[in-house]
Amino acid sequence: MPPRRRPQFTQENIDQQLQQIHLLDPQSSSENLEQLGPIIKQIHQNKQQEVYLRTVQGLIESKDAEIERICGENYQDFISSVSTLFTIKSYTKNLRERITTLDGNVAQVGHGLVEKKRALLQSKKTAANLDEAIDNLQACLRVLDVVNRVGEMVQEGKYWSALRSLEDIQSMPPTSLSQTPFFQHLLSSLPSLRGQIKDAVTASTKQWLLDIRNVSGQVGELALEAMELRVKRWKARRDRDPMLRSARVGSAVEWVTYEKTEFDALKNEQVTVDFKPLYQCIHIYTALDSLDELRKSYQADRKAQSDLILPSPLSLSNLASLLQEITGYFIIETHVLKTTGTFRSERDVEELWDTLISRLSGAIDDALKTQMDPDTFMKAKELLISFTMTMESYEYSTGNMYSFILVMFERYASLLEKQFKKRFDDILVQDDHVSMQVDNSQQRDAVFEVVWISKAERDELMKASFPLLLPWSQSFYLCCQSIRTFVERFYHFVDGVSQHHRNVDELMSKALDNLLSAHISDNIARRLATTSTLTQIAQMVTNLEHFQVACTEIEATITSMRTSQRGGSIRLTASSSFASTISRALTRITSLITSKLDDFFDLSEYDWTPSARESAPSVYLYELFNWLTTVLDSLVIKDAYKDEAYRGAVNYIASCLMDFLTGRNVPMINENAISNILVDIDFLEEELKGIGRAHLASAFAELRSTTSIILSDTVQDYLVPSIRQTSYSAVKPKRLQALLEKLAKYGGSCRDNVSREKGEKRRREAEAVSRLFPGESR
Repeated sequence: MPPRRRPQFTQENIDQQLQQIHLLDPQSSSENLEQLGPIIKQIHQNKQQEVYLRTVQGLIESKDAEIERICGENYQDFISSVSTLFTIKSYTKNLRERITTLDGNVAQVGHGLVEKKRALLQSKKTAANLDEAIDNLQACLRVLDVVNRVGEMVQEGKYWSALRSLEDIQSMPPTSLSQTPFFQHLLSSLPSLRGQIKDAVTASTKQWLLDIRNVSGQVGELALEAMELRVKRWKARRDRDPMLRSARVGSAVEWVTYEKTEFDALKNEQVTVDFKPLYQCIHIYTALDSLDELRKSYQADRKAQSDLILPSPLSLSNLASLLQEITGYFIIETHVLKTTGTFRSERDVEELWDTLISRLSGAIDDALKTQMDPDTFMKAKELLISFTMTMESYEYSTGNMYSFILVMFERYASLLEKQFKKRFDDILVQDDHVSMQVDNSQQRDAVFEVVWISKAERDELMKASFPLLLPWSQSFYLCCQSIRTFVERFYHFVDGVSQHHRNVDELMSKALDNLLSAHISDNIARRLATTSTLTQIAQMVTNLEHFQVACTEIEATITSMRTSQRGGSIRLTASSSFASTISRALTRITSLITSKLDDFFDLSEYDWTPSARESAPSVYLYELFNWLTTVLDSLVIKDAYKDEAYRGAVNYIASCLMDFLTGRNVPMINENAISNILVDIDFLEEELKGIGRAHLASAFAELRSTTSIILSDTVQDYLVPSIRQTSYSAVKPKRLQALLEKLAKYGGSCRDNVSREKGEKRRREAEAVSRLFPGESR
């Protein structure tokens, strides 16, 4: 089998194949180097063929001699072969030239390919560099975008996000960008950016502080209104349930009820306080490890704001708005204290509270120094008690505030007492001392709701028909009305104050006693001294009686009028003052009666030395007793007081008759005159018995005993101590002596011996009586 011939490639074949090769196809994104392989392989094969030919040529040349020898032997064949060889050599030379040309072409093509490859590699390197540069630029742009976004977030108030972005930049994993001057410069600028964030969040907090200062008043107003509503709601419930009367707002029982309707002054329909700026600032400063700096700054700012709350001097007209602002201020502080952990010190807030309350108390006290109207104190107290109860609900210490309210109360009580003193004075001065009249049940019930009277008297008056004359005059009704008003206003001031109940009750007792005694009882006593009309005095007595009863009723009533106040029992001492004034009134009645009785007694009506005894009483006694019964029975006073007036009149009559017998106005008297006096006494006793006052006849006991010694001639028995003490204890020695002397004088003036002897006897008896008790007066 002949050897396999290598394929032969002509120059035309190679050129044709090279023309078909496209190393860089403009339509393709990849290099077209695969087509170059077969051509290079063919070139390699042609080079091997050339080597082979060269070897063959060498062999041929080495064999020329042999060939010549052989040719010589075979010349003709040699010539033919040589011709053939020359032909082959010619072909070989042509082939060599073709191969050389092809090799040059191939070398030229290869050089172009190498240049293209080199350019391609450079392009790829440039492209890679561009890609890296693009990546770096994109990374820089992303970082710059983050930095730029930080500024935008600061402007939008997203401080925490901005700070987190800076932290993300600083904590980026190492990259080629990390080693660039740009990135190092960026890292060096991060503290400045953090400072910008810190300044921005600080400015936001400063603005927030200004905003809450402006809204504090509204927050406080809503909180105070909620407390007022809470107080009203609790008062209504307390009025319905007597068991709750002693429970005040803020007590455990009230808290259970209030928890169901608790009001948030910081978040409601009217106002909402957003604490996000402060919380955000605390968060940022905590992240920047600068919380102490923020704490000190916040504390200083709030301290400055608290100092600006109180004006100097304080105007009471602005007290309501001032308390609203203080309330809102500390409600906000409470919320900050409870929601920011350890950021706000409870001690700092308490110090702010104590300082501001101390300044507030001083400012109010200064403003009230010139005030004389108790209503001004009441208005200030109402505002303060609402403020105090509101702040107490936020767990602030209110003891100092309650103490200050009680200090205000003492001045208020003094002014209130002064105001009511004048009111009582005016009422009593204008009273006409005429029984008050009501025309229907509505008027009667309205009066009964005001006055204090006993249940028995009330029941009796309820049965009476209209028009009804009440036992008391207008002044009693008006005074009772004023007393109720005074007590209500007095205790209304301390309503809600849970301190010093006993002191308050003592002040009430003292003030009310002073009003009742000095400005009702004493005023009536002064009117008594200038009043001569017995009916008016009788009306005064009736009024005094009702005031006396009212004292006891007031003591019981005040306890229920004190609402939530607890304390000791109220004890009034004014009752004794009214009793004393009643006695003075009765004395005044007696004085007026006795003054009138003086008009009836006339010495000329009696003959002190009659020759005979009378069987009928003196004529003037009829008129006297008729006048006395008419006047006293017409007085609208208790029968006991009438009896006292009768007693005074009878005692006065007895005193006048005794003075006739033993006084100096009648120089001498005989036994007939004494007998006539006893006839008058008998008449009076009978008349007293007729009007049911026979017990008043005891007023004539001394007169009867003294005259009985004379008429029965028992002076010697009187001189015996045992008899004198048992039978004549009512007889006064001086008066008996005076009567004996008058009888002796009468006997000495007579001309008959019997009368003269009798007169001498009376003289000796008078001397004997005078020796019994030399120091005793008549």
